[in-house]
Amino acid sequence: MAPKKIALFVEDNYNDLEFWYPYYRMKEEGYQVSIIGTGNREKFTSKQGLVAQINLSSSQVNTAEFDAVIIPGGYAPDKMRIDQDMLRIVREMNGAGKVVASICHAGWVLVSAGVLKGKQATACIMIKDDLVNAGAAYLDQEVVVDGNIITSRVPDDLPAFCREILKNLK
Repeated sequence: MAPKKIALFVEDNYNDLEFWYPYYRMKEEGYQVSIIGTGNREKFTSKQGLVAQINLSSSQVNTAEFDAVIIPGGYAPDKMRIDQDMLRIVREMNGAGKVVASICHAGWVLVSAGVLKGKQATACIMIKDDLVNAGAAYLDQEVVVDGNIITSRVPDDLPAFCREILKNLK
């Protein structure tokens, strides 16, 4: 059986920990992780200056080939949320019941994709109102799982975030 495939979004000003921790944690468990960029270039820089090289642009993604999408925070989600293909990926993965995971400011992407209405979710407190206005019930806890949607608040929540992603992929 082929390894499960995970799409990991990236854009400039991504949060280093929220990107690299899930990247290596998923690889450690044997999953194939594809770095998906918005398509305007092949390399993106984190808030701390680390460079991530994409495997595919969002327009090239066939969601039937993936089992999960992970969206890291930082300020990258502010750019991700206007990329129509990234929103398409989130909607299609959600519609297929596949894992859709976001941490911190990445909740913005879920808001713009329109997948939070009637769901419980969390994110960094700075975007709580955005989640609530999108129809989500905001919970202030390290990880919230509502069906296939997994959300966390901040880098300190990464162990619980990755644990729930892995549990839901099995």
